Amino acid sequence: MAKSYLAMREQQEASDLIAADLQALVVSAKKLANHAIRLGGLGFGTSFLEWLASFAAIYLLILDRTNWRTNILTSLLIPYIFFSLPSILFGLFRGDVGKWIAFIAVVLRLFFPRHFPDWLELPAALILLIVVAPSIFASNFRSNLVGVAICLAIACYLLQEHIRASGGFRNSFTKAKGVSNTVGIILLFVYPAWAFIIHFL
Repeated sequence: MAKSYLAMREQQEASDLIAADLQALVVSAKKLANHAIRLGGLGFGTSFLEWLASFAAIYLLILDRTNWRTNILTSLLIPYIFFSLPSILFGLFRGDVGKWIAFIAVVLRLFFPRHFPDWLELPAALILLIVVAPSIFASNFRSNLVGVAICLAIACYLLQEHIRASGGFRNSFTKAKGVSNTVGIILLFVYPAWAFIIHFL
């Protein structure tokens, strides 16, 4: 009887400790959210979601180039990345770094086509697009509602194509291959949707 009482008491103490830790975690998360909002306001959320959406698009490109190949038109991810790529990375690829990468890609594609792998086609196209894009696209459209609307349209199109290729909405969330693609495509919505909300607030 004494052993069972001690065991029950130890279990109660352990569950109390876990509950206290969870409460402390919730308080910390609230403080982090408040500090983040104070630090950058709504702009912080926009830049974070911009990074998240860009990495989601890159993730979908990588998935498509591996054995998780899908039937959706992943080349649309290139203009999506162009319009959603964070300014720091866009500026880096727009400068000399991007020009050198584009130059090497063009030389390899022209003179050594057998040594140019298929999986490099879309990344090379992205770098070329960033380097040669006119200023109206690189400066004006990227930073206003035109670019956001293009990103939203691409995300909607890719989602409906993915659902159709999966054989329905339920299959897109239940098949092993479908779930990873569905999560990636849903993440594409976060940046343009948030940018629209911020614009009209």
